[in-house]
Parts: sequence; C-alpha cells; structure tokens
Amino acid sequence: MLSAAEKAAVAAIKKLGGSVLEVAQNDGRLDVAYHLADGKIGDKQLEPLKKIKHIHSLNLRGTEVTDAGLAAIAGLGSLERLHLEKTKVTDAGLAHLKGLANLQYLNVYGTAVTDAGLKHLAGLKKLKKLYIWETKISEGGIKTIKTAVAGLRVIPDPEIEKRRAAIDAKRALAALKTESETAAKKVPEAKKAADTTAKAAADTKTKADAAKKVADTTAKAATAAKTKADAAAKALTDAQAKAKDAKTDDDKKKTAEAVKKATTAKAAADKANGEAKKKGDDAKKASDAAAKAAADAKKKGDDSKKAFTAATKAAADAKAKFEKASKPPAKKKAAKKDDKKKKKDDKKKKKKKK
Repeated sequence: MLSAAEKAAVAAIKKLGGSVLEVAQNDGRLDVAYHLADGKIGDKQLEPLKKIKHIHSLNLRGTEVTDAGLAAIAGLGSLERLHLEKTKVTDAGLAHLKGLANLQYLNVYGTAVTDAGLKHLAGLKKLKKLYIWETKISEGGIKTIKTAVAGLRVIPDPEIEKRRAAIDAKRALAALKTESETAAKKVPEAKKAADTTAKAAADTKTKADAAKKVADTTAKAATAAKTKADAAAKALTDAQAKAKDAKTDDDKKKTAEAVKKATTAKAAADKANGEAKKKGDDAKKASDAAAKAAADAKKKGDDSKKAFTAATKAAADAKAKFEKASKPPAKKKAAKKDDKKKKKDDKKKKKKKK
C-alpha cells in the first residue's frame, strides 16, 4: 500500500510523462519508466523517485540524465533492474549505485563508462547481467568485475566470444575434415564405376559391330536370294510361254517338263528368298538394338567419366579448404605483417631513389 507521499511522487512522475506500473497485482513493487516520455527528462525529473520505497525496475534509456541525477536513486535498495543506456552517465555516476544491494540487471550501453566506473559495482553481489556495448570498458575491466562479482554475465564478453569462436572454428574444421575424407572416399568409387562403364561400353560396341556385320551379310544374302527368285520367276514365265507355243507332241512333252521343273525351282527360290529376308530383318533388328545398347553404354560411360572428374575436383577442393582452415592464425598474421613490412620497405627504397 502506497503512502500519501509515495502517491504524490507517482502522480508527479506521470505528470512528467513517465510510466508507473505495479509489477503484479497486490505486489507493492513498482516498475518506473521515463524512456517513453514526450518531454525532456533530466536530473530534476528524477527527484520524485526519492520518496518511493519499493521500485523494482527503473528505465532511463535515452534520457538527459547525468551523474548528478543518479543521486536520486542511491537509496533505492529494492531496485533490481536499471536501464542507463544512451544517457549522459559516466564513471562518476556509477558511484551512486554502490548501495543498490539487490540490483541484478544494469545496462550502460552507449555511455561514457570505462573500467574505472566498474569499480563502483564490485560490491553488488546480486548483479547477474551487465550490458556494456559501445562503452570504453576494456577486456581487462571485464575480467576484474567478473572476478569481483561471482556469476556475473557481461554482454558482450570478448573472452566468451573468443571461446565460442574457437569452438565454432573447431567444429567447422571437423566438418571440413569429414567433408574432405568423404570426398576422397568417393574418388576410387567413381573411378571404379567409370572403368566398369567404360569396359561395358567397349563390350557393347564390339557386340554392336559384330551384329552390324551379321546384318550386312544377311542383307547381302537376302539380296542374292531375291535375285535368284526373280530369275526363277522369269524362267517359269519363259517355260510357260514355250509350252503354249509347242506344236508337236514331243515339243509339248518337253515344254511341260520344263514348266514343271521351272515351277519347282521358283518355289524353292521363293522359299529361300523369304527365309533370307526374314533373317535379314531379324539381323537388322538385332543390329539396331545392339547399336542402341552401345549408345546407351557410351552415355553411361561418359556420365561416369564426368562423375569421376567431378569427384576428383570435389576431393581436391575439400582437401584445399581443410588445409587452408588448418593453418594456425598466427602464421596468417605473421604473413600479413611481413607483407606490410615489405611494402613499407619498398616505399622507403623508392623515396631514396627519388
């Protein structure tokens, strides 16, 4: 329950454009914020805070508050969270925070605070988070305050970031190593596949060549059989014409026998022609199929060869990446230093020549 003086202080803060809210219903603690006020908020506007006992959090972000203004919050023993980011607070102002024994969160982002100011926070044993972006606090200052306040997390913390970067680098290196080893294993597999498909392509080409030779031979035989069949058909026609012109019984008998013989010869020639044509057609189909198989095998061979080339390149690239990442950073820095020194020496030589 707020006293009359506290109620008056709350009203004054609200009149200045500040915000005052209960942490929870019937809690008694208050969250006070000036960072969204329309008017200028400086040291004078903090005076009402002195009359309020139980302030849980105070947000002064982006206000004109200076070191002197923080004297108004020196007695806020229940304060747990304090936002001072983007204010005009310096090291001297942090001296007013020595008595804030319950302070757990402090944000001095974008202020002129240095290592010297952190000394004033050494006694705040409940402090858990300290935000120091864009300040003049050094890595040494961070180590000192972390030693003084057990369990304090400073954000950002170069030491933690370095450790995290080292872990990330180690993981990345392990990933590159795995990638390199995996890529290297794929090379012999790809080569084996390329060799196998190349051999298969050569075998199918040999078969295709043989099938084509057979097809050519059967086609030639089919042509010869057709020529014979045509000749037999003509011989039968001629025999039939002579039989028709025969006058004597003897001539009729002879021509009848010739017709009979020509008919038998034609039947045999037609049969041979049909068989030769079928063989020719079958041989051509077999040759075409073999040629297609050879073309497919060649494509597979070409694809396997490309895959082998790609696997070899991928393995080389992965190995190069891993080896580059494995080089100690110190060597890289030394190399850069040497380059700079060389350039400097070169400039001096040029000046001397002039």
